[in-house]
Amino acid sequence: MKDRKPGSSMAFRLIGSIVLLLAVFGIVVSSLGFLIFTNSIVEEYTGSTYRMADTATALVNGNHLDAYLAGEETAEYEQTRGWLDSYCRSMGVSLIYVIRVDRNDYGSFVSVFNAVNNSVDNTAYTEWECGYRRNATNKEYSAKYRALYEKESVHETIFRRSTTGAIHPHITSMVPVRNDAGEVEAILCIQRPIREIDDARRPYLITVGIITVLMAAAAALLAALYLRKQFVRPIRRISDEATRFARENTLAEPLGQISRYSEISSLAGSIDTMEKDMVKYIDNLTTITADKERIVTELNLARTIQANSIPNVFPAFPDRKDLDIFASMTPARQVGGDFYNFFFVDSDHLAMVIGDVSGKGIPAALFMMVTNILISDRTMMGGTPGEILTFVNQSICEHNKAEMFVTVWLGILEVSTGKLTASNAGHEYPVLLRAGGCFELLKDKHGFVVGGMDGIVYKDYELRLQPGDKLFVYTDGVPEASDADHRLFGTERMISALNTDPAASPEQILGNVRAAVDHFVKDAEQFDDLTMLCVELKEN
Repeated sequence: MKDRKPGSSMAFRLIGSIVLLLAVFGIVVSSLGFLIFTNSIVEEYTGSTYRMADTATALVNGNHLDAYLAGEETAEYEQTRGWLDSYCRSMGVSLIYVIRVDRNDYGSFVSVFNAVNNSVDNTAYTEWECGYRRNATNKEYSAKYRALYEKESVHETIFRRSTTGAIHPHITSMVPVRNDAGEVEAILCIQRPIREIDDARRPYLITVGIITVLMAAAAALLAALYLRKQFVRPIRRISDEATRFARENTLAEPLGQISRYSEISSLAGSIDTMEKDMVKYIDNLTTITADKERIVTELNLARTIQANSIPNVFPAFPDRKDLDIFASMTPARQVGGDFYNFFFVDSDHLAMVIGDVSGKGIPAALFMMVTNILISDRTMMGGTPGEILTFVNQSICEHNKAEMFVTVWLGILEVSTGKLTASNAGHEYPVLLRAGGCFELLKDKHGFVVGGMDGIVYKDYELRLQPGDKLFVYTDGVPEASDADHRLFGTERMISALNTDPAASPEQILGNVRAAVDHFVKDAEQFDDLTMLCVELKEN
């Protein structure tokens, strides 16, 4: 037994060292992964809460706040209040409130609307009446109110991470409510529990802990078997034979698989084992690669189907000399949730649509195709863009169990007169160029997103295009493209790119914008779909 102790000690120390290194590596990787995972969740949570608040501002008429506070426009006030209550419940947030802040010191405010949903986080908020006045919570809130009123920022966020009485940890996102002149009339705030962040991190910690323990145990077992077979036993046999030979000084049976040269025999044995393990590994890798290739093939097919569901052959209407149109779509993943479409309803009316579905990947692509088909089919039946979007919204809401939504801009151009009738369902502002001028943002009236709430009636607006005028529409993937430092490309850079050569064709204009975006983001990953469409009215 004494002869076995050195070998046992060597195996124990080797295995122990491997397990210790794996444990240290697992702790370091898990800590880094947990930090990155947490930051990613917080960033996504902050962004989604801001988008909820920004969307909710479409429900509030910033021109009538004085009338609301004076007790006028009661029917409109109650309707808006009902919409905010419904939106509060459907979005699963604790509070949605609209306040008008005293701009003398930003230390107090008056409540205009206050939607409460205590069931979300088991809180005990009391709904404020219209006109209720109170002081700001603290100087941090006052500073953020000031930044919004003075247009130093487009939104502000506050995290409250401690529990105070019945008030649980939450995030508050603030956005300005503007009138038609673009002036800030009030601030809309959405308060959302942040327990979902902890709920998301807890399974991550448990999973990483279990995987680390299982990997350490499996590594210890495999290391013990491997080291004993490949090192401990051969060395022990060589040591025993050397001791026997030294003691007996007689020949014995060969060591079998071990060569007369112990180093070569040991290496040969290790290579044999490695080859067996490598064959098994390659078989597994071949199976995994085949599955991956199948998935990639299916995704490529889905991308092809999606690309073929929208116009992708240009020039689109080679026989027509009275207009020129070009569009492009670049998904962030193999398939995306953006879409565009254009088609003639009759010989004189061109329908154009662009949309952006919430979310990404295959679910967003399926939702995009359904929405595109609904809009196309309904447009061919006749009606204004507002009537078409009203119908499509109702159809989607009736079967929207996934609670997805889509922003849409829809326009119908009467080519012979240049009259453009359009409706905007929560989409980005169009950009208009008058012949001989420059591209400028057209701040049209936004309706609510399609699929967000049933019963919404969308309104139309009209423009008159002259020969040489151009209209550019896009999804938020253009202004929200970000570089490695998370800086946004922004609307101003987009307008500047459009005006690089405003007299260019629609195809070249889209190329200028895409080149500017690529130059800005450089090697940063594309996080959102990037879709653009440009139409130019020409002389007949």
